[in-house]
Amino acid sequence: MASTLTAATLPGLEPAPTPADPPRPGSRAARMALPRSVDVLKEIAAEYGVCVRPLAMRRTDLATGLTEVIDLPCGATREDKCPPCAKKNRRLRQAQIREGWHRDDEPLPAPDPATDAQKSLILFRAHLEFARDEADRAAQWDQLADLDDAIREVEEAIAAEGLRGRVGPPHATADDDQGDDDPGPRRKRSTKRRQDAPELPRRKVERRTVGKTYTAADGSTFRPSMWLTLTLDSYGPVRPDGTPVNPDRYDYRRAAWDAVHFPRLLDRFWQNLRRCEGWNVQYAGCVEPQRRLAPHAHFAIRGTIPRDTLRTVAAATYHQVWWPAVDVQRYTADRPPVWDEGISAWVDPDTRQPLTTWTEALDAIDDDPDPEPVHVVRFGTQVDARGVMPGTTDAERTIRYVTKYITKHTGDVHKAATDRQRKHLDRLWHQLRVTPCTDRCANWLLYGVQPRKANAKLKPGRCKGKVHQRDTLGIGGRRVLISRDWSGKTLSDHKHDVRAWVRALLGVTTDSTTAGTLADDQGATTEPVRHAWELARPDDPDVGPLAHRLMRSISERARWRTELLAQGPGRPRDARRRDDNGDGRQDGGGAMTTHQGLWTIGDVADYLRVPQETLYRWRKVKYGPPAARIGRHLRYEPEAVRAWFREQAAA
Repeated sequence: MASTLTAATLPGLEPAPTPADPPRPGSRAARMALPRSVDVLKEIAAEYGVCVRPLAMRRTDLATGLTEVIDLPCGATREDKCPPCAKKNRRLRQAQIREGWHRDDEPLPAPDPATDAQKSLILFRAHLEFARDEADRAAQWDQLADLDDAIREVEEAIAAEGLRGRVGPPHATADDDQGDDDPGPRRKRSTKRRQDAPELPRRKVERRTVGKTYTAADGSTFRPSMWLTLTLDSYGPVRPDGTPVNPDRYDYRRAAWDAVHFPRLLDRFWQNLRRCEGWNVQYAGCVEPQRRLAPHAHFAIRGTIPRDTLRTVAAATYHQVWWPAVDVQRYTADRPPVWDEGISAWVDPDTRQPLTTWTEALDAIDDDPDPEPVHVVRFGTQVDARGVMPGTTDAERTIRYVTKYITKHTGDVHKAATDRQRKHLDRLWHQLRVTPCTDRCANWLLYGVQPRKANAKLKPGRCKGKVHQRDTLGIGGRRVLISRDWSGKTLSDHKHDVRAWVRALLGVTTDSTTAGTLADDQGATTEPVRHAWELARPDDPDVGPLAHRLMRSISERARWRTELLAQGPGRPRDARRRDDNGDGRQDGGGAMTTHQGLWTIGDVADYLRVPQETLYRWRKVKYGPPAARIGRHLRYEPEAVRAWFREQAAA
């Protein structure tokens, strides 16, 4: 029998794959190949920045009784819920980081001096406090109640007068003493540093948030900032895909505890760094998981700090968890302790003996002459720090890197694509499920300890805390961390700045009488008109289908974008007029003159409808339209300014 020989194909000369035949017209495969109109609608909505999950809110004008349904953005911060809202939130975070990173002035001004009326209220409050103390000493309980009422009224008047904060803490009443939520006296732990941690210098922290200014040999000054990455310690050798080389020797328990208490460790780091440097260091960053699924943090730091100081502070920073011991898990989720209604406590299912209460467990730690924390969280040896100059491409790339994953869920940052990665995730999640997250966590029952404020609703091994969920990887708190004095603004303030800039550009605020009043999202002032808001149900007769509402919003956004891009020099299109000479001068003494040549900084400020101080501030941080210095003056190319504006509007 003859055999057929087939010649081997040389490497690189494999035949091209045969293209698949197109589906038969009219078949199911041909119909499924057609794009869905609903998906195209959502794609266009995402392209124009329209929320795909709007909240239908019914607004009623209390003066006229007019009712209308208004779609408000859902405000989601994750792309899997609403991509347009998530991208908008990321852009706001980028603007917040950019505005506070390379500041050369303090973001928050000093408080205004108190007025005479405010001082009088504080003095009156002091007299009431003195009278209350005398009534308390004399056991005049009827006067004591009247004085408490007077103190409450004065404190309300103090808040209405424009003073922030409380003058003093409220007085405890008899009803407050009868509560069962009193944790008792605060437990004090030793503040002595651990012997295995290096010592750190402790300086008085100045009320300064701006870094050093350096002078070059040619006399020019510059103020660089920094970029910092902090990681946790190693739990065992890992492969390039993040999975452990030997899963049996990988310390999953320590990895789970470190992930749960990582936010406390970061707080300790910034506290130690400020004390070590002697000034109020400001930061903005994000927490995200590594490939090995352990959390790490990236931070933008205003000013510069020596790298050796950062590494020393990271090595000396730790967080001790003073909780009951969890060496032995006495119960499982399938066979947990049971709740005894008679004694209102959790008991052993076999002996019916009550478990150790939270107070008893902490008393045992206090009575121990040589107590040890149940866990100590530390940073790893990998501390990456480098300098970043303002206005460079490296600065913008760093800002994008910080905000790269803030729109993704923690579990979506690194997808488990192989069986080895999925098993690694399962082992870490199994350990997180039995790790206590707080002093009120139901997982304490697995270790024979009743948590604080124990009740019958607890489910051992099934705590609802975020750190126990599979898709959080133990990162249950805030992922975006911004220090208090970073930019002097909250995220709502940055939203208002963007909205005010667009309205000023489009000419929504047309006169000085409405410039200082509050305005809602439709441009109407809120002072003379009061509205009542309520959530509209999808099946209400005045709420249209979601597709119709999305199409209306897309059309409105498209017209708005066209109008925004069509704007010429700063005033709205219907308000721009030329004089008889046709030289482009607008009516009014402060209007700009559009020259055929270069623009001054005043011309650019009028074109963009921003103060000149803003342009100077932008130039310091290497932001804004390009300019050239001619002697002591700045000059702008008009077409370059228009091109820069079109880029910002398109973004």
